[in-house]
Amino acid sequence: MSPLILKLILHSTWQTLEMVVASTALSVILGLPLALFMIATGPQGLYRLPFAARLMGMVVDAVRAVPFIILLVLLIPVTRFIAGTSLGTEAAIVPLSIAGIPYFARIAEMALREVDSGLVDAVRAMGGTRMTIIRSVLIAEALPGLVTGVTVTLITMVGASAMAGVIGAGGLGDLAIRYGYQRFNTTVMFGVVVVLIIMVSLMQVLGNSLARWLKH
Repeated sequence: MSPLILKLILHSTWQTLEMVVASTALSVILGLPLALFMIATGPQGLYRLPFAARLMGMVVDAVRAVPFIILLVLLIPVTRFIAGTSLGTEAAIVPLSIAGIPYFARIAEMALREVDSGLVDAVRAMGGTRMTIIRSVLIAEALPGLVTGVTVTLITMVGASAMAGVIGAGGLGDLAIRYGYQRFNTTVMFGVVVVLIIMVSLMQVLGNSLARWLKH
């Protein structure tokens, strides 16, 4: 592998990590409140507003139902408005985050549903406020599952960021398309695949280790 190709792969790897970390962070920051809203307003929730929970669930599922490649194109005006451009690494963070928010919200919702309702009832019986229950019971008890959800979201964003290379988002996907596919350079394609495999494997191992640690 030539020094030039190696330099391109290293630069593209950094761009991919930038997109993945930023979009996952936004997905967690905005997706967790959505999950808490759907749990808290559900039929057995702390606020019991089933209509609001169902409406939010429909919105979340509607966004999740759109294939990411189509979402990329649909969000070009939004991306251009927010980032000032529809091309580049920073611009790709916008559609990646919009796709990741409902994805993580559903994963977080499932993790929160696994919390023993008896713990919620016990804290409520001791005079705990709704916010105390959400913070000290729901989130605390679901933390291992939430970490697993973050890991899955990170890995999903890796694949999505590679797909974003189709519209010139930069990163490993863009490198594979421009230098590997269009120029028939199998060395670049092989290098990109190896880096993606290593990246995903490390994320999975670290995520699993952290989730196991939190369970003890």
